[in-house]
Amino acid sequence: MEDKEIYAEISSIRNLMERSTKFISLSGLSGVMAGVYALIGAAFAYKILYLNGDVTTYFSMDRTEGFGTILWQLSLTGLIVLTLSITTGILLTVRKARKNGLSVINPSSKALLVSGGIPLVTGGIFAIILLMRFDFGIISSTCLIFYGLALVAASQHTFGDVKWLGIFEIILGLLALTIPGYGLYIWAFGFGVLHILYGTIMHFKYDRK
Repeated sequence: MEDKEIYAEISSIRNLMERSTKFISLSGLSGVMAGVYALIGAAFAYKILYLNGDVTTYFSMDRTEGFGTILWQLSLTGLIVLTLSITTGILLTVRKARKNGLSVINPSSKALLVSGGIPLVTGGIFAIILLMRFDFGIISSTCLIFYGLALVAASQHTFGDVKWLGIFEIILGLLALTIPGYGLYIWAFGFGVLHILYGTIMHFKYDRK
């Protein structure tokens, strides 16, 4: 058997093993869209916090008149961004899986959800507690750090590129802790710009094959 045939055989076996142990139906375009939604959401949040004339910075927010409205608007904005990101991610992932003749529901996808879901849900609950305690200054850091931890944990069940996105999200979260007052901007960069860059790389690296 020639070297080229041996290499082709090994490559085929490796791809088969990857399909059986890794969830490879993640869509790069879903990352791009999630980044776009995040940037739009950050723009709305900026308008709510800084351009409505009620507050000058989220550090000054207290249980004053109009605070409930601001909190409700921010929560609604976040919920819309989250819903759009999840819905788009599911639709594009299902489409990619069908195109490749794969099933979305399999042991790899279940393991990915469990591994990533634990730190993600924990971070979400922690952020809600901070919100209820009026500790707004570290909410963006919390979101970035726990999201990054979730990506790193989930990366063992999918593309290794996901781990690097998670590491960068963690770094940004720690950076946000050291620069008070810039949490929204760093959040927008982490969930917006990095997602768009990551999704673009993933699309050209995997989706176009």
